[in-house]
Amino acid sequence: MEITLNLADGVPIYRQIVNQVKYLVASGLLQPGEELPPIRTLALQLKVTPNTIVKAYSELEAAGVVHTRRGAGTYVSEGRQHIARRERQRIIEHRIDALLAEAHHLNFTTEDIVRMVRERRAAMEPGTSGEPTKVK
Repeated sequence: MEITLNLADGVPIYRQIVNQVKYLVASGLLQPGEELPPIRTLALQLKVTPNTIVKAYSELEAAGVVHTRRGAGTYVSEGRQHIARRERQRIIEHRIDALLAEAHHLNFTTEDIVRMVRERRAAMEPGTSGEPTKVK
């Protein structure tokens, strides 16, 4: 499990851990039943206190993302699909919000953005040359 901390962005460390674990679960990189690193191990890897990991794991457990087996570790919950869908949607909505804010500052309309998204999607389709399909 790869977690990267950014000490300069102002987001609390435990929250960064929570967000990244949710992303790993939502993306399928962490599978249901898969064990997360033990608290002390992850704390040493990330160079944080064990209490930070305890807080992150507790929040993940409260959200239903993981469950803890006393003395056996912390595991990704089996109900991942519902959580994964909600988390994937949250990630995309966050990126859409950022895109729309930037588009507004650059004086693009919603229609311009929708058109560009469709063009970029068409360019990503298999068998295309990377250029949007042009109608003659």
